[in-house]
Amino acid sequence: MNNPKITKLEVIVFEHEIPDLGTDYNGFNVIYEKGASLKRSLSIFRLHTDAGIVGTVPIWAASYALHSLDQVANYLIGKNPFEREKIYNDLKRGLRHTDRTAIGMVDVALWDFAGKAFDAPIYRLLGGYRESIPAYASTYHGDENGCLCSPEAYADFAEDCAGRGFPGFKIHGWGNGPLEREIATIHAVGQRVGEKMDLMVDPACELNTWGEALKLGRACDEEEFFWLEDAYKDGGVSAFGHRKLREKLQTPFLQTEHIFGLEQHVDFIVNDGTDFVRTGTYEDGGITGAMKVAHAAEGFGLDVEFHGGGLAHRHCIAAIRNTNYYELGLIGPNVSNFVSAPIYPMEYRDELESIDKQGHVAVPQGPGLGVELDWDFINRKTIETVVRE
Repeated sequence: MNNPKITKLEVIVFEHEIPDLGTDYNGFNVIYEKGASLKRSLSIFRLHTDAGIVGTVPIWAASYALHSLDQVANYLIGKNPFEREKIYNDLKRGLRHTDRTAIGMVDVALWDFAGKAFDAPIYRLLGGYRESIPAYASTYHGDENGCLCSPEAYADFAEDCAGRGFPGFKIHGWGNGPLEREIATIHAVGQRVGEKMDLMVDPACELNTWGEALKLGRACDEEEFFWLEDAYKDGGVSAFGHRKLREKLQTPFLQTEHIFGLEQHVDFIVNDGTDFVRTGTYEDGGITGAMKVAHAAEGFGLDVEFHGGGLAHRHCIAAIRNTNYYELGLIGPNVSNFVSAPIYPMEYRDELESIDKQGHVAVPQGPGLGVELDWDFINRKTIETVVRE
């Protein structure tokens, strides 16, 4: 199998409906809403080869998989699937004006192919050594509907997560909510579980001004939060703005979720815009790109934290030293996870029940991404299959 070729790309689109979930004031943030039902279109991206091995990647949104399918198919068909570095760089250039995030699904599929070809889990190909990873509970956004609806409710949920073994807890607050309630939530959670867990807050760029971010950050200082992430409506991209905030605060910052690729991350680091470095296979060019960011951060003596869950991130985190946590979310009391569908065994999903007693998640041990998908569930829910060859 010296020179296999990519022969076909396939996107399987399926629907998954989650009870008691809706969206908040702007339609973007997912929140608890009793009696509602949130329908999602997800997909499986499959990269077929003439070696008979198929690289397979679950995708959190069908639109993401379909958006650039024609462009990547025109390039990929006939290419050698082992040539990940060349493909990464060619797509990085070729998609620079359209959708560089499409690199991610292709690259992870190529790594899945390689793991299956060598009969090894991806983290082993990356030099990995961990078989489990500490996880923090990452919440849904706040609601007005009786779930995460008050500072006390967040503190109650944080206490529940601590009791389950989670070593960390991250608050996603309200969209369009008053700053005073956001600050009260930081204090309520900090005072309830601050001695038991590492605490983080991610306003998801909802705060209107730099000044509001400063006030929120001062509350984080008082409660000794582990990090503050994407506080205000610069969109998380202003290295200068965040450097100025860092000069005023003690709480470390976690930035770079909303910039793309290695070079922009390095620019943000050298301009003192962050403490922890954010990366992800979706934003930064798959496993290949995210590992470049992780090693760049290591070169600056900084830690990297992966955005969101998923099998690919478990493999990456298992293969690097300079990282602290796996993000298990989005979760809330008595609500299923929004980001993924029930297509894996529970230990590989991102639910409250997916951690062990130490608050760790398992790293898959099978070839490639390492977990068999529930094809019966996927086939029952499939609404469309798109093929390019």
